[in-house]
Amino acid sequence: MVVLRLEYPFTAAKVRELKLGREVLVSGPVHTARDAVHRYLFEGGKPPGDLADGAIYHCGPIVLGREGAWLVRAAGPTTSMRQEPFTPELIRRCRVRVIIGKGGMGDGTRLACAEHGCVYLHAVGGAAALMARCVTRVDGVHFMREFGPAEAMWHLVVKDMPAVVTIDARGRSLHRRVRSASARALDAIVRDGPLT
Repeated sequence: MVVLRLEYPFTAAKVRELKLGREVLVSGPVHTARDAVHRYLFEGGKPPGDLADGAIYHCGPIVLGREGAWLVRAAGPTTSMRQEPFTPELIRRCRVRVIIGKGGMGDGTRLACAEHGCVYLHAVGGAAALMARCVTRVDGVHFMREFGPAEAMWHLVVKDMPAVVTIDARGRSLHRRVRSASARALDAIVRDGPLT
């Protein structure tokens, strides 16, 4: 399978072309956001700039300040499901087109992706140093004083960040498929006993 390059701006037309299960390399500006930022935006807080046609990365990077610049040492994804109560509204209100994280998201996000033209990309977990190599620069940070460095919104620029489309812009979800297949397999084991 050919790996696709997904480059900013992440327009509705671009994300609607991405098929479920497709490997992509993401390049362009990406804004980190974890629990605190999601709750802040959900409760009516203003985003620092326009997030339309942008990407939100569920990540609390480890960033060092050195000689007047920021240096990203680790940038692995965090568990996305914690953001599920807030993400559908974020997609709708801010017109975010790409959500990057790990572990998948629920039906609210899946339906919002279908309605508003957004995709969820599953990034590589357990490889924070490798993911940090994809960050070419840090363009700034917001909410550092309010939420601290791990929960702040970092404005990263990435090049060829690897991910897989696991919720597409039609609302199809690999996570749902895996859960369904697992449930069927478990039912078969309970009914018929383990395979010998």
